Amino acid sequence: MVFRFLANLLGDSNEKRLKALKPLVERINSLEEELKALSDEALAAKTTEFKRRLSNGEPLDGLLAEAFAVVREASVRTTGLRHFDVQLMGGAVLHEGKIAEMATGEGKTLVATLPAYLNSLTGNGTHIVTVNDYLAKRDSEWMGPIYKFLGLTVGLIQHDMDPAERREAYSSDVTYGTNNEFGFDYLRDNMATSIENCSQKKLCYAIVDEVDSILIDEARTPLIISGMIEQTVEGYKRANSVSTKLRKEMDFTLDEKTKNVVLTETGIKKTEKLLGIPALYDVSHMDLAHQIVQSLRAWHLFQKDTDYVIRDGEVVIVDEFTGRLMFGRRYSDGLHQAIEAKESVHIKEESQTLASITFQNYFRMYDKLAGMTGTAKTEEAEFWKIYGLEVMIMPTNKPLIRTNHPDVIYKTEKIKFLKTADEIAEWHKKGRPVLVGTRSIERSEFLSNILKRRGIPHNVLNAKNHEREAEIVANAGQPGAVTISTNMAGRGTDIVLGDGVAEMGGLHVVGTERHESRRIDNQLRGRSGRQGDPGSSKFYVSLQDELMRLFGSERISAVMERLGIEEDMPIEHGLISRAIENAQKKVEQYHFNIRKQVLEFDDVMNKQREAVYSLRRTILEGKDLTDKINEMIEKLVGGLVNLFTPEKMHPDNWDYDGLIKAINEIVRIIGIESIKEVKKGREINDKLVYTFKSAIAEKEKEIGHENMMELRKLVMLQVMDTAWIDQLHNMDSLREGIGLRAYGHRDPLVEYKMEAFNMFNGMMQRVREETISMILRVKLSAEPEKPKVRSVSYGKPETKSVKPSQGVKKIGRNDPCPCGSGKKFKKCCGRNL
Repeated sequence: MVFRFLANLLGDSNEKRLKALKPLVERINSLEEELKALSDEALAAKTTEFKRRLSNGEPLDGLLAEAFAVVREASVRTTGLRHFDVQLMGGAVLHEGKIAEMATGEGKTLVATLPAYLNSLTGNGTHIVTVNDYLAKRDSEWMGPIYKFLGLTVGLIQHDMDPAERREAYSSDVTYGTNNEFGFDYLRDNMATSIENCSQKKLCYAIVDEVDSILIDEARTPLIISGMIEQTVEGYKRANSVSTKLRKEMDFTLDEKTKNVVLTETGIKKTEKLLGIPALYDVSHMDLAHQIVQSLRAWHLFQKDTDYVIRDGEVVIVDEFTGRLMFGRRYSDGLHQAIEAKESVHIKEESQTLASITFQNYFRMYDKLAGMTGTAKTEEAEFWKIYGLEVMIMPTNKPLIRTNHPDVIYKTEKIKFLKTADEIAEWHKKGRPVLVGTRSIERSEFLSNILKRRGIPHNVLNAKNHEREAEIVANAGQPGAVTISTNMAGRGTDIVLGDGVAEMGGLHVVGTERHESRRIDNQLRGRSGRQGDPGSSKFYVSLQDELMRLFGSERISAVMERLGIEEDMPIEHGLISRAIENAQKKVEQYHFNIRKQVLEFDDVMNKQREAVYSLRRTILEGKDLTDKINEMIEKLVGGLVNLFTPEKMHPDNWDYDGLIKAINEIVRIIGIESIKEVKKGREINDKLVYTFKSAIAEKEKEIGHENMMELRKLVMLQVMDTAWIDQLHNMDSLREGIGLRAYGHRDPLVEYKMEAFNMFNGMMQRVREETISMILRVKLSAEPEKPKVRSVSYGKPETKSVKPSQGVKKIGRNDPCPCGSGKKFKKCCGRNL
């Protein structure tokens, strides 16, 4: 609404900005003849010239016109493709760090080469982000010759690459890959134990293809790297057995909009009886209660061949927006295990979060971000609010002449599909190609069976046969071709019309259901009418469709009943179109609120993540950690002194014994009892800081500087990583229960921020304690010996000599703990490492 108000107030700012780009296009075009006259060697040498001028202080923007002209000429010579004027404008918009909305078939892949080349001249590299491995590979191979001709290197990230291949790809000037791979590589880098194992460089510039899909649709799902938690499989088998005996409405209620399940009082009692336990929600049975709920969700809210498929005995998630299989991704919080139990396939152990980040916070880390899509304007407010991205609508190279027919609505889904099949048969008979869009694998196969019974030849493109995607799409524009597709055909593909098809009216698109997002529908429509070709589209809707059933069918259903409309009688009316659009707006707003809430909560975690990952990077880069250790000591001692001997309390009431006990748990200090005579908190603080720093210095003399450097690095990484994993688990638990604070008239987000802040401070204090303790207690020896308690004299640390040739001894998890506790290392100082 704000954007519409400003547009009315200021006029069409999009047109004004497009008009401002025309002089740039004229400048680029004026260089064309000059560049054509250059030899291949002379044209390629322009890259060296541009880099030299940048090093001499010329701004990057000053090279834009020349660089774009060079890329266009290189493209003509290597791929045979010449950038249109509107593509030059699109490239400029991407260079400015904005979103270019370009209609299907306008050549977004080629547009990206312009700003990618220009920004890679800085030596920082450019990431081009696509929605799947197939498109990343296709685009890198298709556009790669342009960059290579001009002396730049091109990298490709694929799902099955090993770390060495990834590092090589990221070292390239231009790197293609998917949003998932870029995000997961960031997380993996921040779990690495050496700088050599890190893949990514600084995140400087990214161009996101299908930006609405990646930054809007997928923003609800965070990227998570998990580790397995043992002994959960039997619990999910048991929960699956019980959940099949529970009845909807009587034992539990469903909320399809939020995909939630709630057990009723009757259901709780029935479950307790089936399990033979006195109280389901007793602390000792909380895991089982959670598994029961997840099992009910698996049975009643997640459907095979819609939300997931079974492939080679595994449950593979289907992306709800693209229809593609999401290999390697698993539902979190035990839902995946519940579905595996439901489908009687091998149940993998439940996972624990080791690292996570949302796409929103990952892509906001880039110094400059840009995007391309055919549909972004409807989400302009969200793009600006979350990412600071403006949307510019680019003109088409040729006028759009596609005819979009009004939606047709029927009472039942069965009649809708039969009528859809009638229309497909009619156009097929006339020889016109038809592309049919469905929302799920199940529905695509249902329609396919109807067409088979009618003897209509067709291809089905869904996640089950995605290997044939290129072949199916290539033939979808041929005379008489019928192609049934999930949303896969709506992203990154280009259907070219066969001979004589344009004269018949071009490609006809049939939608069998409205998607919850208008953008997905527009993507499907956009398959038709590319580059000035004729085309048409029509959507078939029923009152039983998920969107209408959950969000918009009440009024329409009432009208149909009053008018006595038969089941097979269609309705085409403006009321229908408005009702559908309103339903979609409701869903879009609902999902925006979810994404906004996810971001608000992840922003809290993100500040903690940045602090932890920044410290990890400092450690990995091999910098001298002396100052960091000293800082840890000062904060550690300061925290303990403030806790046990606060300034606002009279010294007679100070807890000296508590302070002495806390210090001795870190390291035994001989003579520490004497601090009871000190009545000034600052003096106690200074003495303890001196003692700890002296102890560290003596430890370094004992084992040598190089060994101490390695020891500090090893201990800090282990302690930090363990603490961070625990923190992620604790934050997840906090996030799950924080909503209940609203019942006490308290803002859950404010409460979450306060609790998270306290939890993080507590975590960092534990990190300091364990780091200093382990460094001072670890015993280094050439030969294994019985561990001893290290004693430190107050004010004068104990010294012990070791041979210079001795290295850091690696401690096994089952070895005795070097702190002298008598426990195994994994049960003591090395717990959870």
